[in-house]
Amino acid sequence: MVKKEPDQKKLASLVKAILVELGEDPEREGLKKTPDRVAKAMTYLTRGYRQNLTKVVNGAKFSSGTNHMVILKDIELYSLCEHHMLPFYGKCAIGYISRGKVLGVSKLARIVDMFARRLEIQERMTEEIANAIMAETGAEGVGVVIRAKHLCMMMRGVEKQNSEMTTSAVLGTFRTDEKVRQEFLSLIQ
Repeated sequence: MVKKEPDQKKLASLVKAILVELGEDPEREGLKKTPDRVAKAMTYLTRGYRQNLTKVVNGAKFSSGTNHMVILKDIELYSLCEHHMLPFYGKCAIGYISRGKVLGVSKLARIVDMFARRLEIQERMTEEIANAIMAETGAEGVGVVIRAKHLCMMMRGVEKQNSEMTTSAVLGTFRTDEKVRQEFLSLIQ
């Protein structure tokens, strides 16, 4: 479901209220334009809510006579955790075995961004990306691995600076065929 654009004035007003509640003066020089800047930033950082898979792929599906593994790795991603609205960032690797259709390579990165630009948890986002690629390609199998650092763990709470979370989702032959899964995992290392 595609949502409407956020009301920038309302968002700015809410940010101003947060500043006041934190004990800040939103009228001081350094903060005067902060509510507007935060409203614009949050709108940008959550633009995935206002995108849909069909428009992101935009017809960039091409016939391919082969069914070899296609891999794109080191796709940078930036998201906000839904628990604290703090950033997490990392890299995504995607692999799939086509059944006569391949996606334009940039569309893989755009699919990652569509899901990353929402309030997310990494586990769900990994599944969403895999399911979207499977749905768009009709692939024999899909594998997605995300490695990310979470500022909610680094800046607050347990404060572990070097922790990295790894999640994977495997569908079709990537789940049922150990050799396919191992080939994918070895190629993304």
